[in-house]
Amino acid sequence: MNKIAITTGDFNGIGPEIIIKALNRLCPAKENIILIGSKVLLYGLNKDYEIEEIPFKQEWINTGKETKEAGEYAYKCLTKACELAKNGEIKAIVTAPLSKNTLHLAGHNFSGQTEVIEKQLARTQQKAEMLFVSGDFRVLLLTRHLPLKEIKITKDLLVEKISRINNVLKQNFKIEQPNIALCALNPHAGENGILGKEEIEEFSPAIEELRQRGIKVTAPMPADTLFVKAAKPYLNKEKQPYDVYCACYHDQGLIPIKVLAMDNTVNMTVGLDIIRTSPAHGTAYDIAGKGIADESSMVCAIREALNIV
Repeated sequence: MNKIAITTGDFNGIGPEIIIKALNRLCPAKENIILIGSKVLLYGLNKDYEIEEIPFKQEWINTGKETKEAGEYAYKCLTKACELAKNGEIKAIVTAPLSKNTLHLAGHNFSGQTEVIEKQLARTQQKAEMLFVSGDFRVLLLTRHLPLKEIKITKDLLVEKISRINNVLKQNFKIEQPNIALCALNPHAGENGILGKEEIEEFSPAIEELRQRGIKVTAPMPADTLFVKAAKPYLNKEKQPYDVYCACYHDQGLIPIKVLAMDNTVNMTVGLDIIRTSPAHGTAYDIAGKGIADESSMVCAIREALNIV
């Protein structure tokens, strides 16, 4: 089973454009690719790839706009990919970007594609995790799409998430003994409780338990200085000092990796039986239909999916 499925995403955004550009640039073997969408949207390919047709009407196109038709179509493409995964027909899913708002307009109240995939594919006790990857620079989000006022980092959450990413790094990335870096929640790692007590009350007991399990994890470090340790080797094309950086919330982790490596970063859904990869950017409605979208992140997403063992 060497096939990967690539979903169209939001057809009013840059999804179809970057899929076509990425496949024409990579030229993967036809037998390894299934496109999920419509040949009406996916024209201009250099190879005659298999297309799993999802019914499409030309009048639905409203380039650069958020519409419920686009949200419904993207959802159907994604659930079809999950169906292929459940049936054992593919080894990975690559998703073009969609808009969370269009999902909601279509009546699908998920906060993103990660949550749809988790709902469709998670077995008992499995949970999807959001991992961003550029080479050996990896960032795990301990929480995902939440308002800052709702961010709560507990001992149980830390033990669960770090144990899971430790297993993912061993199984999917073949790292024998992962070295895991942990961002603090508060500035300066709380300054011994002056700027917040979570590092003392939640992080410390979690780290003790994780280390007792044989997991190599750092004490919580101030995120601003920790990511300096990631930036220098990344820019110098040297090996990262840690196998993954665990960020407490969305922007804490995504700002550094996107600033350093936006065009080469892949959003990966891990923790389930099948890996999903995606470009690190969104639908880019402002440039949709202009033919100027950069396909680099989609190239990396397809390459990562094809390389999954």
